[in-house]
Amino acid sequence: MNHTRTICKYAISSRILLLTLIILWRSLLSPYDTSASINPNCLSDSSRSTKPPILFPSIASAIEESIVWDSVFFVRIAECGYEYEQSYAFFPLFPILIFLLSNSVFLPLISVIGYRAVLGLSGYVISNVAFVFAALSLYRLSVVILKDRNASLCASILFCFNPASIFYSSIYSESLYALLSIGGMHLLMSGVNNVPALLFALSGSARSNGVLNGGYYGFKALHQSYYAMYVKKRANILFAGALRCICVFIPFLAFQAYGYYNICHGRNPDEMRPWCKAKIPLLYGFIQSHYWGVGFLQYFQFKQLPNFLLASPVLSLAICSIISYLKADPENFFSLGFRAALKKNNAASFLFSREEEPVEDDNHSAANEEPTNVRRRPKSVTVERSAFPKENQVSVKSGYYSASVIPYIIHLSFMAATAFFVMHVQVATRFLSASPPLYWFASCLMTSCGKSWRWAQLIWAYAALYILLGSLLFSNFYPFT
Repeated sequence: MNHTRTICKYAISSRILLLTLIILWRSLLSPYDTSASINPNCLSDSSRSTKPPILFPSIASAIEESIVWDSVFFVRIAECGYEYEQSYAFFPLFPILIFLLSNSVFLPLISVIGYRAVLGLSGYVISNVAFVFAALSLYRLSVVILKDRNASLCASILFCFNPASIFYSSIYSESLYALLSIGGMHLLMSGVNNVPALLFALSGSARSNGVLNGGYYGFKALHQSYYAMYVKKRANILFAGALRCICVFIPFLAFQAYGYYNICHGRNPDEMRPWCKAKIPLLYGFIQSHYWGVGFLQYFQFKQLPNFLLASPVLSLAICSIISYLKADPENFFSLGFRAALKKNNAASFLFSREEEPVEDDNHSAANEEPTNVRRRPKSVTVERSAFPKENQVSVKSGYYSASVIPYIIHLSFMAATAFFVMHVQVATRFLSASPPLYWFASCLMTSCGKSWRWAQLIWAYAALYILLGSLLFSNFYPFT
């Protein structure tokens, strides 16, 4: 069967499963917080007019009561704009799309279930549709990186049932961010230069950590410049990479400027918020610290031990994936891939190329199949160059341990360290859920590395437990990740 079609089936099935669980748990249990449906008029609405009657109030009530946790902020911003300082913690792309869909395709439904319910419905549609395309993007990226369609399929199916699945089917920006980030990664690794900058910039308009995607352009520019200067003896080409990195940061900076203009501009010094007077008036950092207590080691308290335990599985998987990659080829890792790239004699094309190496075909003949009872070892290719002595010849690995994975490991390392030391640690489950190396490493454990079948049982048990636990707690307004 075509792998793309298979992934579509798994992605859609997983979203149906999550939405079914949300409906099931909400029908069986009473929510911890019943204030979800409370929605006062927008501050800009001076008329305070009575809302018009709707045809199906029970359906409207069910949708509005499912708008919980951060979903309340996203829907409120889509309806009323940025009214309060703390609402600027939520980036504008997702609310903008909710507003546009609600006032176009779903406009006829406003008289049927009401405006806020339509906003909620639009949020659900955007999240679940974006998730399906994000799963397909992960598969395409995995094929380019791993050069193995079966391992790529396994990684994508794991993503479809990842432990943070509840957030990918709720009114959260995770699905949109994953689609833009992973889609940009795929295009960049396929040799496209400018379109990924647009997708990365949009990912920074969906979530703050989207700006980190600019690092992929920085990594690519370093390799291209090194190759240009030391191999081709041409002037460096850092300028183009730096320009694309700046483009990725522009939406984030523009949103901070927008917040400064609305909150600080034209105010008397005595009326200004503290962050307005800072040398670098960064609204996002102040909000995270002031309203949510985010900061370096701020969460290291004994009472937060249960939250550290809740995040321990995904952090353990992240740490194991990083250490495993580092141990496989430490010299190449700490050289940021330059050693393997030089042996390939082209630092740029080795890591970022339009040309894909042959991958295992979906319909390969039975004659070429390996026996199922034979454990497969990671493939490696020894690349020789006469300029290097025999003892310096390097083994260029494929699959998860290939040099192309290095920028993703660096990105994952920074994200995992930030989640553990700076953020509310329980958020790590969804914060790291869009990191491809997690699924590549898990796929490697379950398939090509010849590990025990117990790894597969353990990983799937972890995913199933968090899907059930997350859908139960989150949908009923109980604390989860």
